[in-house]
Amino acid sequence: MFKLKVSDAKLLRDMTTAISILVDEATFKIDPHSIKLRAMDPSRVAMVDFEWSKTVFEEYICTESTKMCINISELLKLLKRAGKDEVVELSLDEKTGRLQVKITGKYTRNFTMPTLEASEEEVPTPKLTFNVRAKATTGGLSQAIEDAQLVSDHVRIEADAEKIVFNATGDLMGATISLQKGSDTLLDLEAKESSKATFSLSYLSEIIKAAAATSDIATIEFSTDMPIKLDFQQAKEGKLMFYLAPRIETE
Repeated sequence: MFKLKVSDAKLLRDMTTAISILVDEATFKIDPHSIKLRAMDPSRVAMVDFEWSKTVFEEYICTESTKMCINISELLKLLKRAGKDEVVELSLDEKTGRLQVKITGKYTRNFTMPTLEASEEEVPTPKLTFNVRAKATTGGLSQAIEDAQLVSDHVRIEADAEKIVFNATGDLMGATISLQKGSDTLLDLEAKESSKATFSLSYLSEIIKAAAATSDIATIEFSTDMPIKLDFQQAKEGKLMFYLAPRIETE
């Protein structure tokens, strides 16, 4: 039904790692033009929206649209055995219904793994209006989040036309990290109005750390007490986006 060949195993491994941050069992939609995944984490606090065009692949054969559900953690174990420049082929054995994973480099390895029952749930794209849009380096964002994690498990993100500020307050310490528009970290910033929202640092940290391996630049969009959207710019035709619900604080 399909055969997908990726010439850069690291690219596939990094993308799979980013997806695994939120979901363990993932239902991919594969059609003649692209492979897609849109899924929420078990707590339904965060969502991942992924797509790779057929042009990302060295070889892409898909005769008809299909769904495939697999255990991401198990697939990741196999992909971690592949070197950076090795070739990975994914195909479905129609007779057994198992996913075949072929890794070719200095020698050839063939693995098979079971597919699971595909989810029938259609996760819609959130319909949100954002007042703040910022473009930043993923490395700089990761550093800011790590600083905030030193003192708390959540962070309040505030933005106006000139800067984004990360405020974290713990029982003993506090931290304020400011990113100025036009700096080496905050490349661009647009704010229709000043906005602020609080988010879980554990989610933000894992998402940014994993996605940073796939992209050097991230676009962040949010509004006051609304979900944040993190769009990690991809070098090839594709997308990797995350949405994270805010932590609602009571005064």
